This record gives sequence, C-alpha cells and structure tokens, in this order.
Amino acid sequence: MTKVIVTDPPRADLATVDALAELGVATVHEAQGRAGYLGTGLRPIQDGARAGGTAVTALCWPGDNLMIHAAVEQCAPGDLLVVTTSSPCTDGLFGELLATSLASRGVRGLVTTTGVRDVAELREMGFPVWSAAVSAQGSVKATAGAVNVPVVVGGQVVRAGDAVLADDDGVVVVARERVEEVLAASRARVEKEEAARKAFRDGELGLDRYGLRATLADLGVTYLSAAELER
Repeated sequence: MTKVIVTDPPRADLATVDALAELGVATVHEAQGRAGYLGTGLRPIQDGARAGGTAVTALCWPGDNLMIHAAVEQCAPGDLLVVTTSSPCTDGLFGELLATSLASRGVRGLVTTTGVRDVAELREMGFPVWSAAVSAQGSVKATAGAVNVPVVVGGQVVRAGDAVLADDDGVVVVARERVEEVLAASRARVEKEEAARKAFRDGELGLDRYGLRATLADLGVTYLSAAELER
C-alpha cells in the first residue's frame, strides 16, 4: 500500500456540488450515463439524510483507523470523507468522536465501506453517514495507509476533490472536471421527468409516452383475452 498523505488537492466547485446534491443521487446517476453509483452495499444509518461535498479519501488497513485520523487534518468546509480499506473490513472504524472532529471542520458527512458505531449518537448529532455495516468492533491505530489518493468503491474510482452525493438511494460520484456538464444534464432530466409526471397525472400510460407498444410487438408479445386463453 502507498504510504502518502496528499495535501490541498483540487476540488470541484462547491456551489455546483450543492446544486447537484439537491437533484438527488438517482437523477445524477442517470444523467451521467448511469455511471458513478457506488453500489447497494452503502446504506444510510438515518432516514431522509442528504449530503453533497468534495471528496477527501482515506485508504486504511483492515481493522485500523489511523488514516481516518490523518484524513481529518486534510478536511475543509464542504468536504465529505470517503473511507475504504485495502481488503474487506466491516469493523467499526468510525464513531461519534471522529464525527465530532469532522463536524467542527465543516465536513458534511462520511461514506465508508467499513462499519460504524455509536449510531445513536451519530443520529442525535445529525452527522450523516453511509456505511457497509454497523459494528461495535473496535479498531487499532498502528498501520500506515494513504490520504487523498484515488480509491475504488463499488467498482467506481473516487478521487480527492470529486463531487460525492448521497441520499436515501445511495451514493454517487461525479468527477470534478464534469460537475458543470453533469449538472446541466441532470437539470434537463428533471424537466423531462416533470413533463412525464404531468402526463401520467392526466392519465397517459408509459406504454404510449415511451413508445413501448412497438417494443412489445417487436419482442413478439401478443394480447389475448381471458376467453381466448380458455379455448
């Protein structure tokens, strides 16, 4: 494992990240070509939480949270900490004390492939967390890792300074160079969905609005009445 702490990485424009977060993970994921979703293994520990920020990454040794402590120093207001390990680990590497430290620096939340603990306290303090597990199992602080290096979560690369958005639907990453482009595409998708929503309220069917009757016919689907089935 590379042993390095990268300082002052370039960050995505925070106002653009905030605008993306308002549109939601599912919309942004679809708008950037169904890419960037970090997978179903990351779930929020609280309902209704929504966060968006610029990534600070921490790559830790399993069962060891030393590099999370190192990452806290590199965090700035508007950041969101992304933690993973060099091999699978669901130990509780993060809890209320680290959350308190991050909150004091203006960090907006945590995304981790590991476990977290002190869940009741995290909920009470309103610090949003998306994790792979909840675990009381503690950790040590003994093995070097890395901070602000690219990490892979759910098959997606997350780099320091990328936009990370999280809500009840999961977590998505947007490369810092693409945030403006993806914001425009996401807004266009919202407008399209609003038009469809109005049409559905007025009684139009998805089969007709999306031209799916032709798709069914091309796939050889036929309509038979119940009487015809009984013959």
